[in-house]
Amino acid sequence: QVQLVESGGGLVQPGGSLRLSCAASGFTFSSYAMSWYRRAPGKGRELVGSTGSAGSSTNYADSVKGRFTISRDNAKNTMYLQMNSLIPEDTAVYYCYARRGLSVYWGQGTQVTVSS
Repeated sequence: QVQLVESGGGLVQPGGSLRLSCAASGFTFSSYAMSWYRRAPGKGRELVGSTGSAGSSTNYADSVKGRFTISRDNAKNTMYLQMNSLIPEDTAVYYCYARRGLSVYWGQGTQVTVSS
């Protein structure tokens, strides 16, 4: 049974940091490219950033570049999103996404709220 389980969300003040985790099971995690997406209230889904299967290449949306860092630990079947210098516009549900060819999986999401 395939599972992607996000954790680490919560309420944080502007300027603060959070680290999200995405724990994978039920598929060969190290063979899949991984991404983080987010959906803010009243907005469409936005790609936050992605990493290749080995974790050696990453790319980010302009809106988070320089503040967010994606990493993965294939030995632990886990991807991370380190979020620094958070702003209210980062408030959203964050989802992890796995893709290999036509095989794709989504997590259930974790809420991040940036507010004073």
